[in-house]
Parts: sequence; structure tokens; C-alpha cells
Amino acid sequence: MIEINPNATPIPQLHAYLLGAVGPRPIAFASTIDENGNVNLAPFSFFNVFSANPPILIFSPARSGRTNATKHTYDNVKVVPEVVINIVNHSMVHQVSLASAEYPKGVSEFEKSGFTPLESKKIKPFRVKESPVQIECKVNQVIELGTGGGAGNLIICEVLLLHLNEEILNESRMIDPHKIDLVARMGGNWYCRASGNALFEIDKPLSKMGIGVDAIPSEIKNSAILTGNHLGQLGNVEKLPSQTEVEEYKKQQELFFQELKKSTNAKEEVHRKATVLLNLNRVEEAWKLLLALK
Repeated sequence: MIEINPNATPIPQLHAYLLGAVGPRPIAFASTIDENGNVNLAPFSFFNVFSANPPILIFSPARSGRTNATKHTYDNVKVVPEVVINIVNHSMVHQVSLASAEYPKGVSEFEKSGFTPLESKKIKPFRVKESPVQIECKVNQVIELGTGGGAGNLIICEVLLLHLNEEILNESRMIDPHKIDLVARMGGNWYCRASGNALFEIDKPLSKMGIGVDAIPSEIKNSAILTGNHLGQLGNVEKLPSQTEVEEYKKQQELFFQELKKSTNAKEEVHRKATVLLNLNRVEEAWKLLLALK
């Protein structure tokens, strides 16, 4: 691997490495207002949620790497400490990109990008009607990380009110990742769309304690076929199938195991079949198959 020393790397190159490596990054489409009532709308991908109690979002409008100028968003929250963070989905991403242009102060990005302003309920800045989730926040703190070009400014926001478009909710009234169709930033001009085959589920080991990769028998753990992801799936089970369950599985798959006796590399065949099962998230069956080889 190559090694990058931040202190010996030009800022533009370091910026490109960092943004290319850390992603996808969600986009905060931030609506702010200055002391004279001029609105500003700008996207920032240095953004995430950091707490639910209290509900805290943080985004960072960094100083310009070319001119060292601060963003209008930063200037605005210093005088009017309020912001609406509008969440960006695929249907609005090109308009959002247009709003990222460095228009002169006082120019409305709502008008330039064609978005519809909506009055907020608790704060002065406007919401973006087209956004599927609009989050009204007060700014609790601004932390300047440096004074040079490229330095970030952490805008620590406390959520006062969320607005959710009902069309993105599922039957349980929770946000459906397929319906919200989020986008995120990558490096350079690249974006990522979180929908379709890009989405998948992984069970969280919260309600149960997985056995861990270290508890997997060595002949399975040291497989040349099973990947680290496969081992992670196997290690996330609470307990191994019993010998009775394994024997019952062998009876159900009798034809397969009869053919397996003729194979010159039974272990490889079993491990390849196990990868198919694991890729389908049929973890318990994969375990029975692997243990049946003994």
C-alpha cells in the first residue's frame, strides 16, 4: 500500500484522497438566512447525525481551498443561529448541484436552482418543499477547526422539528429506504444512489451475542473460498446447529451428499455451496452444510 503523509501532501491532493476514501457521504442541503433576511441554500457532504438524545446533526461548510473565503452558510449561522437541513434524494440531485455554485451574497439559490421555499414552523430559514425530509434546527455551537484554506467549521445543530413526506413511509410509518431514494457524495464529481440492488440488510448483533469468528472451526475459518464477509455471517449466529439438526439436514440433502462421496475435493464443493447459501443470507443452512462435512 502507498502511504500519504498529510503534512507533505498539497491540500487539493489530500482533499481528493480523503473524499475519495470516505464515502458515500450524506448531503445536508442547508437553508440559512442573514440578519437582513437574505436567504441562502447550499449542499454540504461533511454531514451526519451524531446523537438522538439530544437530537444532534453536524455539518461543516469548509473554507475555500482556493481563496480561504468562508461560506455564506457559515457567515449566516454566526448571526442567525438557525438552519433547515433538507435531505437530498435522487429526484432533486441535479438542482442541488446547481445550488452549490458560488453565487454572490444576496442571490437566492432557491430561485437559481428552482426550488420552492416553505415557511418553517419554529425558525426563520425556509424549508425546501421538494425535499423528502426537512429538519428545523437551532445552532448550538460553531467550532472552527482552522484558519487556512480547506479548514472545516463544525455547525452543531439541535433538531427542533422534523417534516417527513408521507410518500417515503412504510406500513409501520417508518422511513422506507427504497421509497426515500437517497443520494450521497463520493470523490470528485461522483455520487451514489442508495436504491435498488445497492441496498441490502445485515442483522445487527444487538439482541443476541454472536459466537465470533474465533469460535468457527479452523477447517472452516481457514477456507480458501469463504471470504471475510462470509466468516462474519457465520460468526454472527448465537449458537451452532445441534448434531441432531445437522443429521436431519444430511437426510434432507441425501442425494447431494451421496454425490459428494464421489468427489475428489468434497471440502471445496461444500464451501462453494456454502458461499451460495450465505450470499442468499441462509446462514443457518450454510452452517448445517459445513458441519455435515465432518
